[in-house]
Amino acid sequence: MPRDSYQEGLNSLREDVLYMSEIVLERLRLGLDALEQKDEAMAREVIEGDHEINQLYLDLEQDCIDLLALQQPVASDLRFIAASFKIITDLERIGDLATNLGEYSLEAERDVYPEVDIQDVADVTIEMVENAMAAYGDENADQCYTIADIDDEVDERCEAASEMVVRDLIEREIDADSSEAEIEQLMADVSRLLLTIRDIERVGDHAVNIAARTLYMVENDDDLIY
Repeated sequence: MPRDSYQEGLNSLREDVLYMSEIVLERLRLGLDALEQKDEAMAREVIEGDHEINQLYLDLEQDCIDLLALQQPVASDLRFIAASFKIITDLERIGDLATNLGEYSLEAERDVYPEVDIQDVADVTIEMVENAMAAYGDENADQCYTIADIDDEVDERCEAASEMVVRDLIEREIDADSSEAEIEQLMADVSRLLLTIRDIERVGDHAVNIAARTLYMVENDDDLIY
């Protein structure tokens, strides 16, 4: 592969990874909107769109393999390609989490524990992913540590929300007149809420993974990789 074509391949890979992140974040926002609004059309758009994200992942995976096999890059180029490969894996998994949200919205019949502000925490994790991808695109190592610090706050908020729901459920007195179907529906709604909290927390984890790989890519520093 001529040097000019090789450099074009590296530039194209970066642009395509950033494009994939835009698609994934769009689907994640749509999944959250579907969950909040109980909108079936939005939910199905997210679920059906997962195929596009999977195909983007496979195409970019092949691009990474081709660059590695045909050019045998060393040093910074090797770290860039390896980091890009890891990052598209995290993006694909965020796409899967968006699909989960779409599926939850199809199953949800009512909101339970409206005091748990899912959307607010989700907005923070979306911003984490946006900032992690900006750090990747700009090769900004400093921003990577900030993302990791924010994730600690997200983890605390998600843990507190889950504990509140579980504690309330344990202490709640079920109405004697409640039917078995009503009790089962309550349990299903609570389970779905806990899964939603878990999935949003995982989005933040993937943002940290992206930041960690970016830090390694830019400075050969594996401090955030765990």
